[in-house]
Amino acid sequence: MLHKRAELEAIEALTLASYGLRSAQSRGRHYPEAESATRTAFERDRDRIIHTTAFRRLEYKTQVFIFYEGDHYRTRLTHTLEVAQLGRSLARGLGGNELLTEAICLAHDLGHPPFGHAGEHVLNALMQDHGGFNHNTQSYRVVTELEHRYPQFPGLNLTYETREGMIKHETEYDKSDASEFEPDKRASLEAQIANLADEMAYNAHDLEDGLRAALFPVDDLNALDLWRELKERIGWDGQPFTELKRRQVVRELIGMFVVDVLEMTAHNLDTHAIDSVEKLQLHYTNVVSYSPEMRRKVRQLKDFLYERMYNHYRLVRMHVKAERFIGQMFEAYVREPRMLPAKTQARLLDLPVERVVTDYIAGMTDRYALDEWQKLYDPYSRA
Repeated sequence: MLHKRAELEAIEALTLASYGLRSAQSRGRHYPEAESATRTAFERDRDRIIHTTAFRRLEYKTQVFIFYEGDHYRTRLTHTLEVAQLGRSLARGLGGNELLTEAICLAHDLGHPPFGHAGEHVLNALMQDHGGFNHNTQSYRVVTELEHRYPQFPGLNLTYETREGMIKHETEYDKSDASEFEPDKRASLEAQIANLADEMAYNAHDLEDGLRAALFPVDDLNALDLWRELKERIGWDGQPFTELKRRQVVRELIGMFVVDVLEMTAHNLDTHAIDSVEKLQLHYTNVVSYSPEMRRKVRQLKDFLYERMYNHYRLVRMHVKAERFIGQMFEAYVREPRMLPAKTQARLLDLPVERVVTDYIAGMTDRYALDEWQKLYDPYSRA
């Protein structure tokens, strides 16, 4: 039996909660085009994102550990896939639109530069007098300007709802300019889910990768309420901390996150009688959230990871090297833009050299960035 778009939209109308965004009610795309006969508008957005060059490059972009540290650590791509999986689970449990949630999750890191947050920090510092840089705004630029896959328009021509969800993606560290998307309104349910799924994913997998890399003794985690609760849940009382036990702990942690967010968000929706998209987006705070107690425990975990993992000397050394690579490439290309590829040079007709160079560097994988740096500074390397 073939389900055409109209039938899929009818299923959404029957199954989504009243506050979930329906693809049939999308505000449409920036450039008018006929919709797919067999896919909803948000499903089409999801597919377009997956097929981008920027998405494929995520495989070789740092999450926490640079690619040469080992094959089993998370990359920006595996992080993105974990976020999308968590996002869909939360959306399904809350009656939100799974496909829209998935599209926002898959796109949220497309603009991340090489070498993780070290790359982002140095590009932002270098661009302070030229509009700054943050990966969320850059992700938006990727889908609206930088990807060239269609002759009719720049970017991917995603729906208003996916673009709004991307630009309203926020963390405690950064927030993008959403002035073109009703800034008086909060993000949709689906975008709020993507925000929290991102945080849930990196807290859990950064903990696992830190344990795998032995950046801190496992017993040091006993200071965390969350860790002691996890040990009790899985019945671990001090036996050897094997690889299997590590996976069990992280699996249980993710389960705790998901259940807590589902229960707290359902409570928020009921308590405030939120029964429409409009009411949800005009609410004074995000409805998708941890419980206050879980938020406290997560804060402890994040503080621990910041002090004991992200500031570990091995990672700091890597960050310093990454900042040098990116800083030196940026300065070289700005000083002599004729060293840029011809297609990139052509963009100088429309944009300042600093922005063109930043776009070029932000699109690099870790491996490509190292190769480019070597071509620029190693006298024995062929260009």
